[in-house]
Amino acid sequence: MRDIIKIEGGHRLNGEVRVSGSKNATVALIPAAVLAGGPVTISGVPEIADVNSLSEILRMLNCDVTEKAEHLIIDPTNMKNTDLDAEVITKLRASYYFMGALLGKYGYVRMKMPGGCYLGPRPIDLHIKGFEALGAKVEYEKGCYTIQADQLKGAKIFLDISSVGATINIMMAAVYAKGRTVIENAAKEPEIIDAATLLNNMGANIKGAGTNVITIEGVEELHGCYHEIIPDRIEAGTFIIMAAACADEMKITNVIPKHIEALTSKLQEMGADLEIGIDSILVRNAGRLHGTDVTTKPYPGFATDLQQPLTTLLTQADGISEVTDTIYSERFKHCQELQRMGANIELSNGKSVIKGPTPLYGDKVTATDLRCGAALVIAGLLADGVTEISDVYHIDRGYDNIDGKLKALGGVIWREKAE
Repeated sequence: MRDIIKIEGGHRLNGEVRVSGSKNATVALIPAAVLAGGPVTISGVPEIADVNSLSEILRMLNCDVTEKAEHLIIDPTNMKNTDLDAEVITKLRASYYFMGALLGKYGYVRMKMPGGCYLGPRPIDLHIKGFEALGAKVEYEKGCYTIQADQLKGAKIFLDISSVGATINIMMAAVYAKGRTVIENAAKEPEIIDAATLLNNMGANIKGAGTNVITIEGVEELHGCYHEIIPDRIEAGTFIIMAAACADEMKITNVIPKHIEALTSKLQEMGADLEIGIDSILVRNAGRLHGTDVTTKPYPGFATDLQQPLTTLLTQADGISEVTDTIYSERFKHCQELQRMGANIELSNGKSVIKGPTPLYGDKVTATDLRCGAALVIAGLLADGVTEISDVYHIDRGYDNIDGKLKALGGVIWREKAE
């Protein structure tokens, strides 16, 4: 038996919603905590499936994990470096952060190939290249990576692509390395700054996070600390798009507006009525929106994680819109699900062309990945009739209590069990 989500469309949203802690930061911060010599308290942890999976991995490593409200206390004092070959590793891509953390701490890690949403090829060769530059030997056989080094040594590493995962993973491996590591063409996402802030709070010496050159001076030891996670810019963006689609007046709080400027400026270009505060965004019903063209880019460009939710909004906008994804060219499975609901979308390589506005109708659809799920929730809110979304475990991997938050805003959404 699996959960399905059902949404009765046509109900306007009103009220206030608070954004949870960043999913993309959390999944890096939890593995980073094992580098410490004492307990690490992380505040603002979202209640999502990925956190449960990572906590399970921590317990496999004999770390003590305590959950208190939105706090996660990780104590690696009695930690043991065991092989990570359990099924849970394949449930999420971010399990690969244990590669950098365990390699950094112990000079040895053996783990299964990580999993997560399929968005086309997402090789981890840049991570491997970074580990090898630091002096590690990497072997891959029978679906497992073995990475080891007698002594990691600082190095200059140039990333061919400014990958968030590789930047954070190399940073974690390098904190205990002898000497200086320089990562060039580093990714600049806010989640990287958050990971570097945690590591620095633990006693690491990292400079330049948020720029394209990050410098890490190796240290002898790291200690426990307290750290508060940044708000989730993708969840914030999702709710702002929802509000532009079907709210009379909706306030999204616990937001860092700078982190989603690419989205808010695009929505204003479409005619959305946004009032941007210091840590909140108020969205009012602006009537008809007009179509626009969007191309995803690394931060601070338009986030690939928001192109799928935005596509749903574009089905309601006047005119022809084009969405091009330069990060994941295969990230368009949501379009086929939206077509079932009445959307007029043409697909070509790495691009969708949306003709709007088109009415949407409730149907049975599948969340093929996390952000596809978000796009379908927005479609369900807009559609005439009831929409039934299956494979909602994808949604639960990245959105904290999405049902409860939507109900509080006036959405009609519920769960049922299905074979």
